[in-house]
Formats: sequence, C-alpha cells, structure tokens
Amino acid sequence: MANIVWHTKLRIHLDLNQDDLGHAEHPGLWDMVYGMDRMYGDRGVPVADRDLQCGGVCRDAGVDAPMYLRLRANGRREAVHERREDEERHIVPVSDEHKAYQERILRAAVEGGFQGDSEVRTRVGRSWIQTDTLVEGADGLRIGWEVQLSSAGTEGPRSVRARAAKAEKNGITPAWHTDRSDYARRNDTQWTRSDNLPAYVIARTGDLRVVSGFRVLDFWRCDIHAVYACPDGVRRCDRFHATPKPRDVLFDDLVRRTAAGAIVPVQFRVGGTTHRFWITDTDRDRLEDLRSDDTHLPPVREPEVPAHASRNRPTCKPSLPAPSAAAPEAELPATRILAPAPPADTQTAPVQPLVVAHPALHPSGLPAELVELQQAADDARLQLEQLADHEERDQQRQVWLDVSEAVQAAVTRHARSQGLNRYDVEKRLRQVIRHPETQPGTPL
Repeated sequence: MANIVWHTKLRIHLDLNQDDLGHAEHPGLWDMVYGMDRMYGDRGVPVADRDLQCGGVCRDAGVDAPMYLRLRANGRREAVHERREDEERHIVPVSDEHKAYQERILRAAVEGGFQGDSEVRTRVGRSWIQTDTLVEGADGLRIGWEVQLSSAGTEGPRSVRARAAKAEKNGITPAWHTDRSDYARRNDTQWTRSDNLPAYVIARTGDLRVVSGFRVLDFWRCDIHAVYACPDGVRRCDRFHATPKPRDVLFDDLVRRTAAGAIVPVQFRVGGTTHRFWITDTDRDRLEDLRSDDTHLPPVREPEVPAHASRNRPTCKPSLPAPSAAAPEAELPATRILAPAPPADTQTAPVQPLVVAHPALHPSGLPAELVELQQAADDARLQLEQLADHEERDQQRQVWLDVSEAVQAAVTRHARSQGLNRYDVEKRLRQVIRHPETQPGTPL
C-alpha cells in the first residue's frame, strides 16, 4: 500500500494522509476520485485501465504501478497496488552502509557549522521531492545527497536525470554518491564514488576518500608547446583550452565545501558528450572567463604545495640590507634613495634617506593602479562584445589581451610583495570591480 497516488487524467498527486488530498482548492476531491474508482470496480474495469498509479517510490523509479482505492471501516483511506512486486518495492530495507553514509554526511555538515536532516520530503507544487540527506548550506544553498550503493539494482536508478533536474529546478543542488564504478561513469548527474566499504568503516571518523567525481582544471594554450591534443580537432589553433584532471578529495571535506559553495557542480562538454562533475569555485570562475571569449588568457596556475602543520615558531621576514657605498644607484632598494652627496669641503649634517611614499590605495585596500588596470581590462572586453566587424574585433581583442596580461603581471607582483596568494588577490580584484556593492572592503 502507498499513500501518494498519481492521477493520470487529472495529472496531479493525491496525498491520502490529508483530508483535502493536498488540494484545498478542489473541495470534495476525495469523494469524486473514490466514487469514480468504485464505479470502475463495479463495472469490472481492470485496475491497469483505471486512472490511478503509485506516485511515490514506483514513479520515482520510472515504473507505472496501477492502484485502486480502499476505505477501511475506521475511515482510513488506502491506495493498494495491483501487483505484489510493486508493493515490495516500498519495503526494501535500507542497508547499514546507506545509514552510515547518512549519519556521516550529517556529522560532517554539523562540524562545518551547517545543519541537515535525513529522509526529507519537500513539497514542490503538486508533487514532492524525496531526499536521502538534505544539508542547509551558506547563503541559502541546499545540497541534496542521494546515496546509491551496491545493494541497488544492477541497472541502477532509471530516473536520475529527471530527479536531479527536478531538484535543481526547486533550489536543491543534487549530489549523488555511490561505491559502484558503473554508476560513477554515468553522466546523468554529478556522481562521486568511494570504495566499497562496510558500514563500520564508513561510520568511523577517519578519512574517507572520494576517488571519482572531483576534478581540477588545467588551463593551457594550444601551441607547439602544448602537451594535450587540440579539442577542436585541428593541429594547433593557438587558442586557450581547459582540460579536467581527476583529483581525490576527502568525503567530509566534500560535504562541507559543497555546503559552503567552495566546491560546485559543472557541466563540461567534450565532443558530443556532456560530462558532469565537481570543481572548485575558483576553477569555475576561470572556466566561465575562458568560455566568454576563447582567446582570453586565464591566470597561470602556481604549483600547488600541500600545507603541513609545523611545531616551529614563526620567523620574521628579514629586512633588506643597507646598500654599500660602492653599490651602483640601480641596485639601491626601491624604498630608500640617498640624496646627492655635498662637496667634500662643505661641513653638513649626516645624509638622511628619503622615503618614497607608498602607492595610492583603493578603498578596498588594493593598490589603486591595480584596480584601474582591471577596470580597463573589463572596459576593453565590453567594447569587444559590442563590435560586429571582424577586423575591428581583431584589433580590439589585441587591446584586451595586452591589458589583461598587464593585469596578471601586476597581480603577481603585488601578491609576491605582500606575501599573499595571487588567486585570492585576483578573485578579490574581480569582485571589487564587478560587484562593488557586495564587498566588505577588507584590505589584502
């Protein structure tokens, strides 16, 4: 039996747990539907030819399961499956491994400062969305985790794309996790995979590694020095491309960073296939910039050095040594310039260094010159988008590339001089220019 019924003629879900069947705008709906079903029964119409089907588990699995209505002596309303195999689909027990994953997702979310719940049923219009574990993330972000393990059917869920699309349409970011390699190779949603592990291992607080479904993007120029083949099928097109590379990530970190918006889903088309996986929000932003105009040069990725804890005390940055008297003027530190020496027979006070003023700062705390360069690059890009003539676009594109390269060089110099991460500087710079109303103004 089931309490969610799909009416094929009215094309609505009926919730038998509610007096109005979930449709207060249609008074007397139960009497009408039940009376019609009884009339079908009295006339010997087969259940399969009536208007009612299972609207819960069976419909989610892509199965048309005919049903009929029954009214108990105590007034309880029931919808009964015609076939026993459809009824059994509702009583499949949840495996211990599935429960362990649900508990681990909730624990990781709470440790990251987020909230969540399991087996969440969300009302969407006239239907519902059933989510294994729903995590409430930052800024209204909602991550719906669905776990499909080896205990599932051999062909897997048949309606993944439909369920994922329905979740996305209603503000839930779908996140499907499995331990089966054949599920992970599907492209109907963003699948992640861990090894096939027993429940007691999944439930532990130790590291649980995700071996599939997370990527980092390698941005490169398609010239004679490139190590990848051109995705456009030409010899060398001299444009810029992105290539996804697999990268492991810890499951707990994945849960927390997806809730924080630091790891996001993306669709990446290769040939005629659309691949779906997870990447960092930084890679997503760089990919969007690349797609906006494929001649754009993305920032050069610095080598990723894993951070390690250290028991050593922090060290201070040593100051620059004072220049020797014989050092040429060009080798003097940029911030200390000596005044011209007076004649030898003149008695004067000791020479005092002249301190050059620091560069002007923008209200955001970034150098004003850096902000002006980025603004000029954005203006050049806007001009490029407004041109229709092919020759004019080529000329304006070259202007944009020159300014963009100047911005990248300036960002690198500023980051190195201040001991900052250049990607954080670049991200902050773009936010200051493109979304000034949302910036708190914290200096970098």
